[in-house]
Amino acid sequence: MPFQAKFTDNDLITYLSKYGTDINNNQVKTAAKHFSVQVQSVHKRMTKLPQFSKVGRGRWNLSLTDKLEKAFVASDAESVRVSYVPDKDSSYVPFGNFTSLKKIIQSKKFYPTFITGLSGNGKTLSVEQVCANLGRELIRVNITIETDEDDLIGGFRLVDGSTVWHNGPVVEALQRGAILLLDEIDLASNKILCLQSILEGKGVFLKKTGKYVKPALGFNVIATANTKGKGSDDGRFIGTNVLNEAFLERFPVTFEQDYPSPTIEQKILTNVGCELTFAENLVKWAGVIRKTFFDGGVDEVITTRRLVHIAQAYQIFGDRLVAITNCVNRFDDDTKESFLDLYTKVEVPEETEEV
Repeated sequence: MPFQAKFTDNDLITYLSKYGTDINNNQVKTAAKHFSVQVQSVHKRMTKLPQFSKVGRGRWNLSLTDKLEKAFVASDAESVRVSYVPDKDSSYVPFGNFTSLKKIIQSKKFYPTFITGLSGNGKTLSVEQVCANLGRELIRVNITIETDEDDLIGGFRLVDGSTVWHNGPVVEALQRGAILLLDEIDLASNKILCLQSILEGKGVFLKKTGKYVKPALGFNVIATANTKGKGSDDGRFIGTNVLNEAFLERFPVTFEQDYPSPTIEQKILTNVGCELTFAENLVKWAGVIRKTFFDGGVDEVITTRRLVHIAQAYQIFGDRLVAITNCVNRFDDDTKESFLDLYTKVEVPEETEEV
């Protein structure tokens, strides 16, 4: 006989509410196992609770309408007080797809957008700064293989002994007419398919509450990825997955984000406080490495983000080579040494002129 553990009415309601409003006997058995009690004990408790009404053999309806309406009103009232407009980055330099993204977001039309490109080339930052520029709210979700429907849509939570519905980031963005940024979407599993109807502009039906959420004006979905949703053939981006073709087809436009031009990249570095000559050398150095990388000569690349890290490291340590070394230590020894050797050769002309 199982140990008769104590469980409250709210405990039972909270546990079973994760299955939605239609409860079957298998779910009741799972609850009994969870609370370490007999199934008959759960049945007995359910007959005493007005939230449960039997609708057939081994089937119940769980009604939480009053609580849910109050929870949604409270949730909405609380969220209105919070602004999700990103801060403007005074050092940011628009490049690449910035103008096109701005046109899409400014139009307030629903037009899901997929942005692909190597890591560290400003995909996410460009979306943030467009929203900051336009004063538009942005809700960012960092996708992993573990991301599921509850993470995205929302779910019930136990708060002060009461079962309360909490909006997920998708529902929050829908209701606010915000931009929903699905960052690193190619890390997702098939659980991401719960967004199919949302990517069609139809909103979402919350199965657990019986509530339908329509998208407010201005709502849009933008996804970023290191791949095009077809996986990483060279193994560079471990963990990326092949995304469902029907899911990808719901993004009408795909932008390819390249590294900024040398002129733009120099301006990015000087904007974060890098000396002009050092910025010029860094950009020249990174350009040679990138060309070699794309030609298949090396396995690593210097991103714009890493150049910014080097510029910031120089401000801290006051030595160019130390700054570069600290920021390329993550590479294997051979790659690190070849990159450092290349930089010394890039900087030689400058030193010669000074002599």
